[in-house]
Amino acid sequence: MNISNKTVLITGGGSGIGLEIAKSLTAKGSHVIITGRNADKLEKAASGLNNISTFAGDVTKEADVVKLVAYLTENHKTLDVVINNAGQASLNKLGVEGSDSFTKASEEILTNYLAVIRLNDALLPLLKQQKEAAIVNVTSIVAIAPNVGIATYAASKAALHSYTLSLRYVLKTTPVKVFELYPPLVNTEFSAEIGGANGIPPSQVADEFIAGFEKDEFDIRVGNTSDFYKAFLASPDEAFVGMNQARGNG
Repeated sequence: MNISNKTVLITGGGSGIGLEIAKSLTAKGSHVIITGRNADKLEKAASGLNNISTFAGDVTKEADVVKLVAYLTENHKTLDVVINNAGQASLNKLGVEGSDSFTKASEEILTNYLAVIRLNDALLPLLKQQKEAAIVNVTSIVAIAPNVGIATYAASKAALHSYTLSLRYVLKTTPVKVFELYPPLVNTEFSAEIGGANGIPPSQVADEFIAGFEKDEFDIRVGNTSDFYKAFLASPDEAFVGMNQARGNG
């Protein structure tokens, strides 16, 4: 799918993967709308870039989503692509007293899964008006096999993966293509708590995403995620052990 000269919404676009994708897309002539909770952060991210707009709002809040949809309907009716990149992740020591797994899991499920469903449902009427459109759900390597140190985050991404497969199937006769982007560990502010300093640069994720998107690769496995997926298909048990030996237990 051609990504040049499109209108693209990126949630969580003020930093990390979202911002690097925004930079790549604006360089290709696309107009990008980045969203996030912090207006100042968004404006700073957008400074120096052409073809970019900002919208401050929290995708986990229904009222903010309503405002975002109204803004897009009024100002960006040619919306072609939605990239669901906003995320939440916490270290989560399962079975350890005081770890507060429920609260962490609730936040992760809301941000990484439920909020994506609500936004997609709200924006599909706009997307279906285009000759060609796309939804990109950003999952993770841990959607394939979890790391126990971030078990509830992995579960939220596994839920998003399952939903993505179903959404792709039901929209296959519409103009809307459904992609899944699987990054490995990435060195961003977002992933600092879960060991992101050991990850790949977000610019690599952006580059590999663009390459896969333009080839209509609906499952875009970045970095070592492709090799890990093959290992998982060969032996799920060994892949799970390898995931937890490689990255530790949190």
